[in-house]
Amino acid sequence: MRDGHVHTSFCPHGTNDSLVDYIERALQLGYSEITFAEHAPLPGSFIDPTPMKDSAMRLEDVESYFRTIEEAKKRYAGKIKIHTGFEVDYIEGFEEHTTDILNEFGRYLDDAILSVHFLKNADGLYECLDYSPEQFASMIDGYGSAEKVHRKYFQTVLESIKADLGAFKPKRIGHITLANKFQKKYPVQTPFTEEVMVILDQVAIMGYELDYNGAGTAKPLCREPYPPQWVIEEAKKRGIQLVYGSDAHQAKELGQGLDVMIL
Repeated sequence: MRDGHVHTSFCPHGTNDSLVDYIERALQLGYSEITFAEHAPLPGSFIDPTPMKDSAMRLEDVESYFRTIEEAKKRYAGKIKIHTGFEVDYIEGFEEHTTDILNEFGRYLDDAILSVHFLKNADGLYECLDYSPEQFASMIDGYGSAEKVHRKYFQTVLESIKADLGAFKPKRIGHITLANKFQKKYPVQTPFTEEVMVILDQVAIMGYELDYNGAGTAKPLCREPYPPQWVIEEAKKRGIQLVYGSDAHQAKELGQGLDVMIL
């Protein structure tokens, strides 16, 4: 069993659980492989729009993060395969800065995910799509409807897939239906089938993988994986590789969603 999307105590909005806590839990679950995909530092000139400014790892913590994982690799050699990874934010307008970050650290990565959390609105301001139901409601007011927020999200995901981020660009695209996180409170009538199909076609053209993310199943206003099963079936038709990710921010969250997911 492989988990390709796990966060650590180096995540400012995460947990105090140690890497050992995660790995021991992974072994209990029968994992043979795990990727610690911590949120990569944001571009220095980008202002994190979340209230606590805690969306990503601090630049000064990267060296310690890498060293901690290397130590774990040695300690658990022969028991579980451990990958050093990043979850990299695609931020519209910051492609060059993101490429610089990848060029600096990419050579040390075994695995990586490219995700969209921040959307640039018509006023040129950035908002965090998945921060809270209240923030999502504010975005609905700003964009004019939940449908327009979803459409902007899918457009940005497509841009991320097409973007030139250099030689170390991640080859796995993260939780492509994250806009559904609050769907039980803010439902949409539009299925966005065409937008999803275009994204899947582009993923297939680029030869990328998809993050099959179980975190949504634990979110009370979502209760489904990112993406849901119909998208997974379409991805399989295109020969797209799917990599399960718990998106765990605590050791106890490893394996979340596996009971309802069809791999």
